[in-house]
Amino acid sequence: MSSTNTTTVGTIGAPSRRNTELAMLLFAVLIPVFAYVNVGLAKDGSVPAGVLGYALGLGLLAGVAHLVVRKWAPYADPLMLPIATLLNGLGLVFIWRLDQEPAITTKQLGGAMAPGQLMWSTLGVGLFLAVLVFLKDHRVLQRYTYISMVVALALLIAPVFFPARFGARIWITIPGIGGLQPGEFAKIIIAIFFAGYLMVKRDALALASRRFMGMYLPRGRDLGPILVIWALSLMILVFETDLGTSLLFFGLFVVMLYVATERTSWIVFGLLLSGGGAVAVATFESHVQVRVHNWLNPLELASNGGVTETAQSMYSFGSGGIMGSGLGQGYSRLIGGIAPKSDYILATVGEETGLAGLMGVLLLYGLLIERGIRTALAARDPFGKLLAIGLSGAFALQVFVVAGGVTGLIPLTGMTMPFLAQGGSSVIANWALVAILLRISDTARRPAPAPAPSTDAEMTQVVRP
Repeated sequence: MSSTNTTTVGTIGAPSRRNTELAMLLFAVLIPVFAYVNVGLAKDGSVPAGVLGYALGLGLLAGVAHLVVRKWAPYADPLMLPIATLLNGLGLVFIWRLDQEPAITTKQLGGAMAPGQLMWSTLGVGLFLAVLVFLKDHRVLQRYTYISMVVALALLIAPVFFPARFGARIWITIPGIGGLQPGEFAKIIIAIFFAGYLMVKRDALALASRRFMGMYLPRGRDLGPILVIWALSLMILVFETDLGTSLLFFGLFVVMLYVATERTSWIVFGLLLSGGGAVAVATFESHVQVRVHNWLNPLELASNGGVTETAQSMYSFGSGGIMGSGLGQGYSRLIGGIAPKSDYILATVGEETGLAGLMGVLLLYGLLIERGIRTALAARDPFGKLLAIGLSGAFALQVFVVAGGVTGLIPLTGMTMPFLAQGGSSVIANWALVAILLRISDTARRPAPAPAPSTDAEMTQVVRP
């Protein structure tokens, strides 16, 4: 007696992991909702009236984003969307918590900003959805390598023609919308240009003329690109007094250059040029001098005889201890103005959730960056690898620059903490950044289609006992 079993030959790909993403999204929504309730109980002894609306709004945004990823990027990384949702949700809670303080809600100090931040977050998720739906293949972006350079330069130069705010020219004012920071969008477009340029020029840039002290020195004519980027970053710092964007712009190029060429000498040259340029500019630019002075003398009294913002931030971290004072029970509002919601929002996190909560938030950022780097390693094409590492590097540099400035590791730069701090441009741009990473991840993990069999013998396998 014999039996015949027929099996179809095909390619078994990696699981989509969308159910894992959905489960993580549930926690990413519930944690900010519980934090929202906790703040209300701490401030007024009752559950906030708007908790249901907040929960439904955040849940709806996360649910729609998940459905679009499931439909248009089914093999994308399952953790990026939940992490971004959790950080954005916590940011909304902390901003709303600071809105409850009487000293903050006055018109002169910025007013209530949580509703506006929720609107910007919704627009950010909308852009996230649009990128996933309309960007079918990330390699299409390579066609616009030099166009992206022109667009990025235009975005970086535009703030020069608008009045300075808080000592820096990094905003453009649009009637009916308010102030936008084009530098937040420029970092994505710059990463696209660098990825396209370095993919073509990496072989020439990897060549070395001679070896010195264990390093391969680049040839003189190959120094041109890094010198141009260095000069542009200095121009940004001089004309816009924007230390953060300058560091991000130049640091991103050096990181991507190192990844493309695997030459440690480029990092050494980049650090030397960056440090030398910053010292030179600080000798005559007063705004940069003030930032450096406040960094070196954080406990010095302000010009009005009060305590500086940097000192208040240090006091907030110190009073938070290991476990924190509790949500809604801190005094980071004493930093003054809108700074607790923007530049110094990590001080609120550190005071009210303690060192444990602050490390948890930083670990979320670290995990999101790690997933981006993992995507770069898995990408099948050189452009995708460079673009993923560029976007992840830009995100990592921004987190380092902001967290380092608030904690006193480096001078404060004035950039915003991604997803967490108040700022419409930042939240919209970072949602777009995550969407591009998910598109690259989906392409990298998508199983290759099985070749079509040509004969019946190739379509079936006869198994006999």
